[in-house]
Amino acid sequence: MGKPTGFKEFTRQVPGDRDPTLRILDWNEFHEHMPVEALQEQGARCMDCGVPFCHTGGIMANMATGCPLNNLIPEWNDLIYQGRWKEAIDRLHKTNNFPEFTGRVCPAPCEGSCVLGISEPAVTIKNIECSIVDKAFENDWVEAPTPGEPTGKCVAVVGSGPAGLAAAAQLNEAGHQVTVYERSDRLGGLLMYGIPNMKLEKWMVERRVNLLRQGGVEFVVNTEIGKDISATELQDKFDAVILCVGATRPRDLPIPGRDLKGIHFAMDFLHANTKSLLDSELADGQYITAKDKNVIVIGGGDTGTDCLGTSLRHGCSSLVNFEIVPHPPESRSEDNPWPQWPKIFRVDYGHAEATAKYGEDPRTFCIETVEFIGDENGHVKALKTTQVDWEQPVEGGPPFSRVPGSEKIYPADLVLLAMGFLGPEATLSDQLGLEVDSRSNFKAEYGEYATNVDGIFACGDCRRGQSLVVWAIAEGREAARECDRYLMGVTQLP
Repeated sequence: MGKPTGFKEFTRQVPGDRDPTLRILDWNEFHEHMPVEALQEQGARCMDCGVPFCHTGGIMANMATGCPLNNLIPEWNDLIYQGRWKEAIDRLHKTNNFPEFTGRVCPAPCEGSCVLGISEPAVTIKNIECSIVDKAFENDWVEAPTPGEPTGKCVAVVGSGPAGLAAAAQLNEAGHQVTVYERSDRLGGLLMYGIPNMKLEKWMVERRVNLLRQGGVEFVVNTEIGKDISATELQDKFDAVILCVGATRPRDLPIPGRDLKGIHFAMDFLHANTKSLLDSELADGQYITAKDKNVIVIGGGDTGTDCLGTSLRHGCSSLVNFEIVPHPPESRSEDNPWPQWPKIFRVDYGHAEATAKYGEDPRTFCIETVEFIGDENGHVKALKTTQVDWEQPVEGGPPFSRVPGSEKIYPADLVLLAMGFLGPEATLSDQLGLEVDSRSNFKAEYGEYATNVDGIFACGDCRRGQSLVVWAIAEGREAARECDRYLMGVTQLP
């Protein structure tokens, strides 16, 4: 695929980002775009490796490898090299309903499994994917989906995040009447309110939702299943139900002082900010502001990074990010071989922006918060921390120990907890009698997605636990396939 000698002739290039000192002054996308000729050169680097690992998603030693959507990556790399862009978007849409989302927010496990990446920088798969779909929209090549021959069956999809939208798109293609229920006031779930605007502009989410609506999918907002409509009522009304409600219970930090004001879960911070931004460009004040505050974000990952970027755009006074884990290595360690996702030190957009503003990376590793300290008004004013040693685990306890004499006090006016999620809320499982696994996720076998209740399916984060957007889309597509098989006895969905 690509040019046979392209990987020898061209070096890896990715599009630049806007100046971090300037982009923190607005909420627009921070990536720039590459010219067509440069993109074709990047497509040429796909090396005709014979046995590509990039496009086959899976889990190896509990680590993701390749693309969970099984995107036909070498094929559309070759098409880009040849300048056949319209064919490229057709090939991309065969496996991915929403490449404009994954092309922006996916960490690209495909690149971690690129064969070229064994000895050279990997092919720029993620950027090529994003460029294909952006060019397709620019040229009006993306149309509303055509629903299949009506089957007379109706399906409810609960949740309009990436899993729910993917399931709805596929079921609509199969000819079923699909109704998507969303408890928020806007559609998109995590895509709308969990990811900040500068990382994924919301008109892109609305554009794709409008196409699905034009194609026949019905959407109902401001309606929480289990509260506004009982889960059993929904079960009675529809021939099948697919639960795509995400993992929305945040992990807490129950230490002394947790009840102080000024300590918030990250998703409450991010959700309110985006809603206020879309409602009034933050003029209504209906959000948690970081302006002129000493901000500490506890926990890394994408959510922690998004808290950093949002706090900087508010105009915080200082910004620190605590991670209890050790500093990652600069390159793969021996126990993290290719084609696993490389667990290495990375600088994401929020880290780069904080470094540009304050002169140093905001992250502190191997640090544990042991107490929140308040002022006389019951508001947090500081955190007490200690360093941890991962080389000295506690027998019968945590895999680390606290370092004696390493206690330190950090000033803090706003603390954001970004330590991950524990699973879905229990309302639906209680009302429907769903079995849950040891992590409280809805129990449904991977690849089958059927719960213990007849006609009820579960997919995405509510089934697998907190994960990536690309996994949510993949599971939404597969759950739709199994739901279609349940309803019709056979299925033509992939």
